[in-house]
Amino acid sequence: MELTGKLAEAFNQQITLELAAATVYRQLAAEMEVQSFPGIAAWFRAQSGEEIEHAEKFIIHMTDRGAHPRIGEQPAPNLNIKSVEDAFAASLAHEQKVSESIRELYRVAQNESDIDSLPLLHWFIDEQVEEEATVGEILDRIRLVGDDGSGLLRIESELASRKSDS
Repeated sequence: MELTGKLAEAFNQQITLELAAATVYRQLAAEMEVQSFPGIAAWFRAQSGEEIEHAEKFIIHMTDRGAHPRIGEQPAPNLNIKSVEDAFAASLAHEQKVSESIRELYRVAQNESDIDSLPLLHWFIDEQVEEEATVGEILDRIRLVGDDGSGLLRIESELASRKSDS
């Protein structure tokens, strides 16, 4: 079944959002480098790479179904990051935005009776639940340690151990 109309346009918007998320995560990585948290910066860089992979999943789905993926304009991230907590609060807010966008895609696919998109969207729904839970847990732990330097450094060390392809 060819992917057309409202759903194709919604997929294009999601591609743009996923790439914008990658840019947000790259900026958060830069902010953490400036604040001398290279492990946390590495974690954010890995997140950025994951967002690019997510955009690619949508691009492949569209091209497999005869649609033409188009990347829209992306504004520069407008972040005011003064702490590690600020960075993860921004991350969680962005993940929540992406999650709602995925849910809206699912609604559009249902309204368009596009059964072929549902497996992909189910994968993304599961992924977003995991993403929000992970970032929320990190944020909770950061709030728990507060300004305790040794606590932040433990979190820094743990996040630095994440492997990344980017």
